Amino acid sequence: MIEIQSRQNAALKHLARLGRERKYRRSTGEMLCEGEKMLGEALRSGAKLKTVLVRDGWDSPLVKEAEEQGASLYSAPDALFKLASEVETPQNVIFSCSQPQWTADALDGAGQVLLLDGLQDPGNLGTILRTAEAFALGAVVLCEGCADPFSPKVVRSTMGAVFRLPCVTLPLAEAAERLHRNGLPLYATALHEDSVPLSSVSLSKAAVIIGSEGKGVTEQALRLSDKRVIIPMKGRAESLNAGVAAAIVIYEMTK
Repeated sequence: MIEIQSRQNAALKHLARLGRERKYRRSTGEMLCEGEKMLGEALRSGAKLKTVLVRDGWDSPLVKEAEEQGASLYSAPDALFKLASEVETPQNVIFSCSQPQWTADALDGAGQVLLLDGLQDPGNLGTILRTAEAFALGAVVLCEGCADPFSPKVVRSTMGAVFRLPCVTLPLAEAAERLHRNGLPLYATALHEDSVPLSSVSLSKAAVIIGSEGKGVTEQALRLSDKRVIIPMKGRAESLNAGVAAAIVIYEMTK
């Protein structure tokens, strides 16, 4: 294990850039993760671990396992260790690993799919991915304008689901064409005069579009959908948080 003694250390700067820069994450094909639980999830999923940084004095059998799988190990005093993290009080281990790679082929065997149309909030995205994996949804598609699924906040919010759930980045039109070819009807969640209650359509084999937090689904999504659906509400609220709406849709799809 190499002891980091300077903020100019290349490994430390690499981890910090992974946390800050989407373009850098894309160019390296890596993502930044934090915590012993996430390290265990990464190891169990078979993710390729790259760089593991631990706080001075901390140890875990998982660190040894990461080293055996080829990861480079580093330790750092608290002041330097914190430079690699995006949170105020980081956990005891920060690491980088290869981003999970899912292609459009993952949709071919998926009977129930959620499409996210311009969902920009990282916390909502992470929560949706975690919920989708918890209910064994077939796949989630990230369409144009979505947050980076490999940003630290999204990764933290997934609680490990990022390693297991098929999550495909695909233009909406291409995703719709593929899903229709696979025999899945496409429903858009939208408040419209011809919208029908979510419970009135069959979701046993279907795809549902959730729109962005502020604008909802796009006009393109409405054109591509076979039907528009709503989640009936008895109160006076006009809409639901995107993460909450997605959770209700996922539950209805998989119950």
